Amino acid sequence: MVRLTIPLVCTAALLAADKAPQKPREENLSPEKFAEIHGSLLAPKPQTAADLTNRVARALPAADPGKFQFKPRNFVDTHIFGAMQRNRIPHAALSGDAEFLRRVTLDLTGRIPSAQELKEFAADPDPAKRDKAVDRLLDSEAFVEKWAYFFMDTFRANGKMGRGQNLFHYWMKENLRVDRPYNEVAQDIIASSAKSNHVVAASSVIAREHVQGKPQPDDGKDLDMVHQLDTHDEIGVLYAKVFLGINTSCISCHDGKGHLEKVNVWLSQRKRSEFFSMSSFMGRNRYLMYWEYGKPQSGEFLIDDGATGYDTKGKSMIRVPRFGGPGANPAFLLTGEKPRPGIEPRVELGRMVTGHDQFAKATANMFWKQLMGQGIVEPFDEFDLARQDPDNLPKGWELQPSHPELLRDLGADFKKNGYRLKPLFATICKSNTYQLSARFDGEWKDSYSKYFARKFVRMLTAEELHDAITLATGRPGSFKLGDLPMSMAMQLSGPSGGGDIKYFMQTFGQSNRNNPPKPLQGSPLQPLLLMQSPVVNDRVLAQKDSRVQRLLDSYKEDGKVVDEMFLGTLARNPSGQERQIAMNALAHNRVDGAQNLQWALINLTEFFFNY
Repeated sequence: MVRLTIPLVCTAALLAADKAPQKPREENLSPEKFAEIHGSLLAPKPQTAADLTNRVARALPAADPGKFQFKPRNFVDTHIFGAMQRNRIPHAALSGDAEFLRRVTLDLTGRIPSAQELKEFAADPDPAKRDKAVDRLLDSEAFVEKWAYFFMDTFRANGKMGRGQNLFHYWMKENLRVDRPYNEVAQDIIASSAKSNHVVAASSVIAREHVQGKPQPDDGKDLDMVHQLDTHDEIGVLYAKVFLGINTSCISCHDGKGHLEKVNVWLSQRKRSEFFSMSSFMGRNRYLMYWEYGKPQSGEFLIDDGATGYDTKGKSMIRVPRFGGPGANPAFLLTGEKPRPGIEPRVELGRMVTGHDQFAKATANMFWKQLMGQGIVEPFDEFDLARQDPDNLPKGWELQPSHPELLRDLGADFKKNGYRLKPLFATICKSNTYQLSARFDGEWKDSYSKYFARKFVRMLTAEELHDAITLATGRPGSFKLGDLPMSMAMQLSGPSGGGDIKYFMQTFGQSNRNNPPKPLQGSPLQPLLLMQSPVVNDRVLAQKDSRVQRLLDSYKEDGKVVDEMFLGTLARNPSGQERQIAMNALAHNRVDGAQNLQWALINLTEFFFNY
């Protein structure tokens, strides 16, 4: 059955052949029809992954009706399908080849597959072709670029690092390229020292977290330019959140008791003095901002271990006053372990953090969330450690992880594979669980969500959307990484560009990296911008060697142009009705019809979601 939304959008664009795509488009749809087409983006409040999928799935193509392989492909399937079978939960069919390849290419590389890649994949009779596609993508440079950008967002790598931002980006790419153990990367960040973070990449994370003190040296005391104690605390919060999945922000200001009982049982039992003890691992850190020629050098810091320790009575610029008391000596928040004598406390902290099972579980859950649309623990960076064991739950509370045994095994497997990310990604992406269709043809119930009975959709990030438009139209972006020209937003170390590009990216949720990343949310501005932005309209024109121009020049048959455009934009063939509408538009005016078809396909809901 043909979806109503596609003919509506296509007709609005294709029958307006006298309107040049590069000009601002008048809204040809009624407000009601506009809301119907883009309803998934106009929700009045944040949506869960399951709710968003329900909204978007109505516009998705039906899954291929091929036989589903119930035999588990790995331990992920053993847990997921075992739980569904025990509780009689129905699940979606296995995704078709096109749905799978588009999904996994976006998830692992942030890009959409080309029409040629899709055709070759569909024609390949090899039963192992999906596993081979995963391996190929994991070994690609695009994988390195996407996940380096992810880590840059995670660590909020921006101008506070100075030139260290590009160095840190390069370092993260090298780590990903060789699949360096992630525990080693974390240890390097935690224990890093340098005469300049512009020389030692890992030190740039510490430099970025600095809290500005006095604007200039006071009586030659360069240390006053950075608020040393507040910086210790900020770094402690970051490490707990990113590496352990625990949000210690609240207990950085007050005891958990009396504040967090209804939010997080484990944190409600923690005291501020315990947070001080965690920050005390950084107590010997000194952060010295470079000062030359009467000016501070942007983002450049000396970081060493020459301070005397953490002061539990020290003043704060950003938190409630410190009250003194215990906490001046380092003690690991999860175990109370103290550093061994003669070993630098931060080195010991790196060992304790990465050696704890929570590090492996939090990391596995973070990337499960990125690939599956919903974490086993949600939010992925707010674990309640008192609610992880189904046999030892606090009275009146529910278990936090949807699949505690799976989370345990994912962490253990991550550890067994040397804390390398590629085997973790491969385990998830090669499972039948990951390869289920986003479309669920039966009656969906909210209670199915925790079982991962379908693939949850997600909005493309701003960078992914820009690069998808670039690939669909064959019109590259114009960026620079240092002095090197770049065509893709995902290749950069951070947000770049101005004018229309900047507005487009910000509207679609690009992080400014001043604050922690937020879940992507839809807004009415987004579909309106897709309709009118030069980022789209200039690129759909049949000129400047665009894909539209090449297709028109390469194929005499209009049907071939239509088919190739659908495949290279939406990763699927057109339905019979869609094809006829497009053919009629090209017959009326071949150039304008092709341009309007490309514009219409980019404006479909399914284009700016991964499903």
